[in-house]
Amino acid sequence: MSTPAIRTPESYLPVLGTSNSPFLLDVREPDEFAEWAIAGAVNIPLGQLESRLGELPADGEIVTVCARGARAQSAAELLAQRGIEATVLADGMAGWARTYDTVTAQLGGATVIQIRRRGKGCLSYVVGAGSSAAVIDPSTDIDRYLDIARDHGFTITHIFDTHLHADHVSGGRALAAATGALLVLNPADTFDFPFTPLTDGLAVELEQDVHLTVEALSAPGHTQGSTVYRLGDAALFTGDTLFLESVGRPDLADQAEEFAHALYNTLHQRVLPLDDDILILPAHWGDAVSVHYGEFVTARLGELRPVLPALAYSEAEFVDWAITHVKDRPPNYVEIVKFNAGMSTLSTDEVREMEMGPNRCAIA
Repeated sequence: MSTPAIRTPESYLPVLGTSNSPFLLDVREPDEFAEWAIAGAVNIPLGQLESRLGELPADGEIVTVCARGARAQSAAELLAQRGIEATVLADGMAGWARTYDTVTAQLGGATVIQIRRRGKGCLSYVVGAGSSAAVIDPSTDIDRYLDIARDHGFTITHIFDTHLHADHVSGGRALAAATGALLVLNPADTFDFPFTPLTDGLAVELEQDVHLTVEALSAPGHTQGSTVYRLGDAALFTGDTLFLESVGRPDLADQAEEFAHALYNTLHQRVLPLDDDILILPAHWGDAVSVHYGEFVTARLGELRPVLPALAYSEAEFVDWAITHVKDRPPNYVEIVKFNAGMSTLSTDEVREMEMGPNRCAIA
């Protein structure tokens, strides 16, 4: 009997969600699966696998998945003993959490690269023109941004976070230290380290001969310092203010009703008055959003207006909906916020372990 093959999550990205997708057999326990899973995966716990072999497809590739790879390896070996070939997903969900792909487009005179952290549902961006680039919401895997900048001939001059993140670790400080770029943050959120304070209406010109600016628009609601960045009339980097399937949850600062009012005002004063053609580029996506290889996670504002009921609510209706439909907060969000604010004694690796799992930033 041969040893089961092991393949990285990245190798499956081009086919996930297509007719060529493998059968993803998640052998974790049901509670683990319900908490966080790869879209399209089927859960058969390892202890039940032998009695449920009839549920497996007769043809096509089978890929076993677990938390970190050990149970998936055992599952693949069990299947091999029964004459069923299976491949093991390297490092399981821990490997999936570190899996990225990128998509590039020309928008508003700039090259915009969307970096998608597939297992976490996190989106970040490199926006470059000429020889300069800004990075929005970088993760801690800063080599990805350094490689993108090098490949495009960009020098990273500015780094922005759209807000003080609660569900994942920001790479802003580390990337600024590696590049010497300005780390620009909204002082309405509390940070205990040096940064360049954001001012409402700040514009960064990436190239003198191209009419291109990244505008910072104060957008309180998800957090007090939530900020939206606008790339001319082409795109709006909305952070956790507006998603493709919902809006940002206003309760992460224990002031749900106050923040819900602020979020309503932000949406109606800062976002909804914009042209229908502007592209919405959020910081996250949830289970309701289909992600396709080589295609941006985005929609035009005009496409979102009729499908997101919350955008049509009155202020009273919006606030009532927002504070009654939020779910549990992200696990360990207090420690993640402390780390991102520069107030934690934990290491980056310790906090990165805490952020494992899906994002929970939208109102479900």
